[in-house]
Amino acid sequence: MTFIETVPEVDATGATAEIYAADRELNGFLPNFTQAFSLRPEVYAAWKQLNGAIKSGMDLRRYELATIAAATRLRSSYCTLAHGSVLMDKEFLSRDELTAVVSDHRSAGLDETEVALMDLARKVVDDATSVEQADFDRLRSLGLSDKDIVDVVLAASVRCFFSKALDALGAEPDAKYDGLDPALRVGR
Repeated sequence: MTFIETVPEVDATGATAEIYAADRELNGFLPNFTQAFSLRPEVYAAWKQLNGAIKSGMDLRRYELATIAAATRLRSSYCTLAHGSVLMDKEFLSRDELTAVVSDHRSAGLDETEVALMDLARKVVDDATSVEQADFDRLRSLGLSDKDIVDVVLAASVRCFFSKALDALGAEPDAKYDGLDPALRVGR
């Protein structure tokens, strides 16, 4: 499951037991990503708080599209599958639409604003120093406020931390994603 020896659920105590219990209650099972942080539960708790603050200020569909853009660019199968599931579960995208978005968001039938926000998220992942005033101007011209644009940048940035940590630790996507289109597996 990971390259490290994680804390088994039956042996978890303190902060590790707390994150395990919270995520088991939230998800109905203990996600592999939670176990990957079992040796540093305080870091996981801090990430959840930061990500929650970013997500709470965004339209959920925009958050998920920015996250999918970042996750696919990072080649994170775990995050692509997890956030793709949210897009389907919330009925933002059908299975076929999601596969098209992951394959090529520009030709997947998204509106111009969604394409532009995904372009920005991908650019943040690829090389944040390449982001230019024109990227912000494009999104402003499509009706996004500066706060909306900052939220896209933050969603992509926080995804870099989480996806890279999971991939570097060898966390495998949860079994619940096994039935999803194999095209959503963009990395190992």
